[in-house]
Amino acid sequence: MTTRQTLLAATCTLGVVLAAATTVPAQAASLPVVHPRAETSALHDDEAGGNANADDPAIWRNPAAPGRSLVIATAKEGGLRVYGLDAREIQSVAAPAGPGEDDAPGRFNNVDLVHGMRLSGGRADLAVVSDRGNDRLRIYRIDRDRPGGPLTDVTDPAARPVFSADQAEINDQRTVYGLAAWTDKATGRSYTLVSRRNETRLALLELTAGPRGTVGHRTVRTLDLPSSFRLPDGTSWTPCGEPDERPQVEGMVVDPADGTLYAGQEDVGIWRLRADLTGRPELVDKVREYGVPATYDEETEECTPGADPGYGGEHLTADVEGLTLLTEPDGDGHLLASSQGDDTFAAYDRERDDDNEYEAGFRVGAASAALDGSEACDGAAVLDAPLGSRYPGGLLVVQDGQETPADGDRESTGFKFVDLRDVKDVLDD
Repeated sequence: MTTRQTLLAATCTLGVVLAAATTVPAQAASLPVVHPRAETSALHDDEAGGNANADDPAIWRNPAAPGRSLVIATAKEGGLRVYGLDAREIQSVAAPAGPGEDDAPGRFNNVDLVHGMRLSGGRADLAVVSDRGNDRLRIYRIDRDRPGGPLTDVTDPAARPVFSADQAEINDQRTVYGLAAWTDKATGRSYTLVSRRNETRLALLELTAGPRGTVGHRTVRTLDLPSSFRLPDGTSWTPCGEPDERPQVEGMVVDPADGTLYAGQEDVGIWRLRADLTGRPELVDKVREYGVPATYDEETEECTPGADPGYGGEHLTADVEGLTLLTEPDGDGHLLASSQGDDTFAAYDRERDDDNEYEAGFRVGAASAALDGSEACDGAAVLDAPLGSRYPGGLLVVQDGQETPADGDRESTGFKFVDLRDVKDVLDD
């Protein structure tokens, strides 16, 4: 996330704050509320907390024992956290340091899963992570009962940076950012789609099996989404930000049924395109702030909005963040998107024939004084499959960007576990 509304300034990590171009819509407060069943321990983005900042989760289902499934989540400079379905930590994996003392440290941004990839030692499930600090993919083999923890680093040591030519470029941090994994049903080949921080570029990377069970990658092609947009009145609009920054993508997910990629351009909306990055992208929905002119103030590092011309959408308040796909056994389902600016989630029909029509919205609200909801959500993951006695109807995991009760002035974040049956009740109403 980069550009943020003023009300979210407490959780802004990149220093650019977009003053609210529109007030939080009244319908956000009236949306139905689902409540979490559990939450992880708070992470703290300070030296004492290991600079850990919750960001993006993925849910791995243990086919032999679904009740012993895992949630694998990124914590930025804090690396990875692995949780059981009781939300208790099982393993912590450190992010690798930079190559030199003055170089950017590892920073794990997004995570997704690849199932059954053929490696030199047999097939394996993998967690693939975008290491924004080092501009690389990090790949971990998942072995639920391995002594020491289920994740083992199998990253090919020869893997090159994704976007940067050298360490100086890496240190500028225009590096790998959002991430979604995809296995092509026709070929069986596995890929990772990644975005570039502060740019509109997407890259398709094929995962490659290396010696001794390692995994590397090669770039297949790239695609640049627009950074400015022609409005109905004939004028051109560019989302406000620092002079050298373009509207980036973070949240991404691929529908495995037909290889459709959904990509959330944070200050713009949700794009639909082919996961192989061919063809023409289509804008499924826009943020409410779409088309609002704004001026960047160097002193305040904020964007001051002008009059709203009324070209924005009705369901997303910038930033549009975590995207995840609710795939139901009958082939139906929903695309879920975090509307970070108003602490809500938007659900769209999975079917492209219906043009991914918006169907419903909801909030994740506090279950009790001790178990709060999700605010400023950055990432989400959903799985519609039985997960033992705790979540027999599936699970939704969402990041909480404002963990409460707060620990003094420390920035506190974490993850909330929501029974998917509660979410489906809302979507079916």
